Amino acid sequence: MNARNMTAHDEVIRNRSQSDVLTKVPAITLGFWFIKILATTLGETAGDAVSMSWLGETTDQATGWGYLIGTGIFLVPLVFLIMTQIKARKFHPLLYWATILASTTAGTTLADFSTRSLFTKLGHVDQTMSYLLGSILLFACVIGTLLVWRRTLGTVNVSSVSEPRAEWFYWITITFSQTLGTALGDWTADSFGESTFMGVESAYLLGALIFIAALALVAALYRFSSVSHTALFWAAFILTRPLGATVGDFLDKPLDQGGLDFSRPLATGALLVAIVVCIFLLPQRAAKAAH
Repeated sequence: MNARNMTAHDEVIRNRSQSDVLTKVPAITLGFWFIKILATTLGETAGDAVSMSWLGETTDQATGWGYLIGTGIFLVPLVFLIMTQIKARKFHPLLYWATILASTTAGTTLADFSTRSLFTKLGHVDQTMSYLLGSILLFACVIGTLLVWRRTLGTVNVSSVSEPRAEWFYWITITFSQTLGTALGDWTADSFGESTFMGVESAYLLGALIFIAALALVAALYRFSSVSHTALFWAAFILTRPLGATVGDFLDKPLDQGGLDFSRPLATGALLVAIVVCIFLLPQRAAKAAH
């Protein structure tokens, strides 16, 4: 009897140990959110560098399809990195954040295609309505993925991301949320138009302040309310993306559009250096798997 009990106990310990090894997402800390915002800002500048600067979507030769081409370019490394992440046996900070960067750059160009080409070219609607329709479409994609994930595996808590099916759902949800965040950022900035704040005429800066306030509200709900922490995590994950998008646009958009007109490649390079430094300086550990 004791031998059987010992065997069962050893099996439980072994299964828990294996689950811990297979948990390849980071623990949710302030450092995580700081790097996430830097990554989303880089996603905006890098995505714009390819689709707008290189493929000419902000020039007189723009066809409207450069955003789709840019999405195709970024999807290749994204799929490769997701597959590598899933095959990895443990959490690797550089691999994880490289995958996040790939998702946020792909999300930038995909959102731009949805809001600046898809509805304007095929639906023949104006730009403001296109931003709104694109945001609604992408929001439906995020909610739909979360619902299918929950129905299939029973939870969408990130601490359950310890086996391949959960990882696929995790990365698909993240990519859609990055895309939605870009669309929300563009829609918000467009809604402000030529508004000014403290003498500064920048819709991007105003948009960033809106999303900072929204994130502060989510943090307060997390700390002082009984609202589901899983729901608040995904809300914060989505909201950090438009914050990064508006900050990225503020950095690289022309002065007459309310930006600082920084070089997109240089801004992207500086952000990448900052992210790598943070990965090495800030504590990086795997999240504890749910049992």
